[in-house]
Amino acid sequence: MVSVGTIIWLSSELMFFAALFAAYFTIRAVSPELWAQETALLNVPFATANTAILVASSFACQWGVFAAERGQAGRTGSLLNFSKWGLREWFILTYVMGAIFIGGQALEYAELVHEGLTMSSSAYGSMFYLTTGFHGLHVTGGLIAFLFVLGRTYLARRFTHEQAVTAIVVSYYWHFVDVVWIGLFFTIYVIK
Repeated sequence: MVSVGTIIWLSSELMFFAALFAAYFTIRAVSPELWAQETALLNVPFATANTAILVASSFACQWGVFAAERGQAGRTGSLLNFSKWGLREWFILTYVMGAIFIGGQALEYAELVHEGLTMSSSAYGSMFYLTTGFHGLHVTGGLIAFLFVLGRTYLARRFTHEQAVTAIVVSYYWHFVDVVWIGLFFTIYVIK
């Protein structure tokens, strides 16, 4: 039931982001010259690297899920032997990558504000910060969920099926956030 509920909730989140995409494309269609001017401020190579980190985190998350499905909460070998990692190690790596992504987004915001692109400076600024900002809030929510899952695995005496289901459900959310970012990345940074 938890999985079904999460999928239904993610469907509502998909509608939320669809509305943001619709607003972005609508405002872009009304003032294309503004888009040409403002997108020149974007640091596409930096955003590409930041995107690669977030996408890689999705793979780490999924390997954590595979470990959870095996009932392996922690590593069974050395720290450098990735094939022996458990849920905890993969989810910690995912958390670190997600935190790096958020840090990169904050750095990008600081640079754009320094260039004069703010939420109130133009329609482009409003849509850029709304779409990427709401996504950033969702990534932050995912990071909090990873802390919750990790905390449960460290506090529990033994790893249970319920903890595995929690890890799987958190992975659904994380993969969703990654897919949404891929759409945002191509919409904002690639499609000029």
